[in-house]
Amino acid sequence: MKNANSGLVARIRKALTPILLGPPMLAFLPALTLATYWMGGEVALLIAALGLPLLFAASGVFNGTAGAPQDRITGLLLRDGFEMAVQDVFAAARKKVMNSAVFIIEIDQFRELETEHGQQTSEDILRKLGDKLRVATRHQDHIARIADNKIGVCLAPMPHLDLELCIQIAGRYQSTIEEALTVDGTTVYLSCSVGFCTFRQTPDDSPEDWISGAFAALEEAKHNGPSGMRAYSSELLHRTKRRRNLHGEVVQALETGQFQAWFQPQINTDTGMVSGFEALVRWAHPVHGLIPPSTFLPALEDAGLMERLSEVMMYQALSAIKAWDAAGVQVPQVGVNFAAEELRNPGLVERIKWDLERFGLTPDRLAVEVLETVVCDNPDDVIVRNIIALGQMGCQIDLDDFGTGHASIGAVRRFNVGRIKIDRSFVTKADRDPEQQKMVAAILTMAERLDLETLGEGVETVGEHALLAQLGCGHVQGYGIGRPMPFDQTLDWIVSHQAKLKEPPAIGGGN
Repeated sequence: MKNANSGLVARIRKALTPILLGPPMLAFLPALTLATYWMGGEVALLIAALGLPLLFAASGVFNGTAGAPQDRITGLLLRDGFEMAVQDVFAAARKKVMNSAVFIIEIDQFRELETEHGQQTSEDILRKLGDKLRVATRHQDHIARIADNKIGVCLAPMPHLDLELCIQIAGRYQSTIEEALTVDGTTVYLSCSVGFCTFRQTPDDSPEDWISGAFAALEEAKHNGPSGMRAYSSELLHRTKRRRNLHGEVVQALETGQFQAWFQPQINTDTGMVSGFEALVRWAHPVHGLIPPSTFLPALEDAGLMERLSEVMMYQALSAIKAWDAAGVQVPQVGVNFAAEELRNPGLVERIKWDLERFGLTPDRLAVEVLETVVCDNPDDVIVRNIIALGQMGCQIDLDDFGTGHASIGAVRRFNVGRIKIDRSFVTKADRDPEQQKMVAAILTMAERLDLETLGEGVETVGEHALLAQLGCGHVQGYGIGRPMPFDQTLDWIVSHQAKLKEPPAIGGGN
């Protein structure tokens, strides 16, 4: 309510500015000065001469945004004032035939920052960021905090502003935010995503569309990971609209069987035999083809459909095991991923038990894959209960992406983890990088002491495969072994892989 009132005051000031500073008022100033002298003498004249400019300055009429509402933490403009500034720049750029740009900057993982450091520390960080961004921005440009973790910048019209310069400016903003910050003795490292739209690339001819273009670019930047940067383009707008439309289709897609389980093979490094498959979700869209999980999982989470997706994946994974058994091929188990939201379901254990019974399968055929971050981020009692109960039931508990979180040995023991999956970030180039080798060797040594099985993820080369086997990693998985594939391709892959095992090893380096 306070911001709304401030916005109304700002609009009133903006409306009064042309009146107070317009030709009619300026024409009356000499008469006003004479009247002041006639009624109050020299003292009144002096007060009027000093007071009027101060009154105008305090009221903000010399600057279209000086009287606009400001954020109490950073002292930057709020969104209402920013939109007013963009309107002014839009009109000025058109009149002067110049270019400008609107930048929307979003601090990545701001919610996690608040959770980890507390609200007061987060406000201190924002205050420092506001000061640093002021330094990185010209005094004639407009900068605002337009949301909790979003900052907008609108450049004053410039005669020679091109894409390259905009990229450099966006890079300067990113560098400014990503410099180390020290707050209460704690060093904090931030990252940010930036989207921008130039005046000449505005999707439609209005200031509102100009801002919308910058937001569309930001959405695309976020979609491409932390520290992303994107410029608005018509192609980007089509992609954004397509993504939003797809988000609206996920409910129907889930119920019409468009979500499919694809299977990525895992092999034993001692025997070379298939030791399992991991079930990975794919969206087979009837028009757009395969859509990656990074596009549709957030929409499913927002719609509260992750548990329903888990049921679909479980059904397809257990159906695959039955089909492999019927075909006479040996696939010991299938891994299915479980997110924190699914593990919070008090009825999860009974549902999985019922699924296994109706397919006539023993619990050891199912590997429950749990992200390391779920185990180490203070899970609630229901999550703890479910993971422990699934392990006691006989399911294998796989700790996924091991090394990316901070799971303690106590947590590994508490949750009865049977296997750790070493994250691909440690596996990549391990055969050529001594430091990577040391990290992998340390993890494998720890696993051996704890009597845990191990699986290396993201194996892409023969060298990585050979090194993991030499260091004692029990299983491997990755594109170098086999890419994820629909079920109907798995039987041919298994037959082909088994045929390779029967071939004698090649001697020498080739012809």
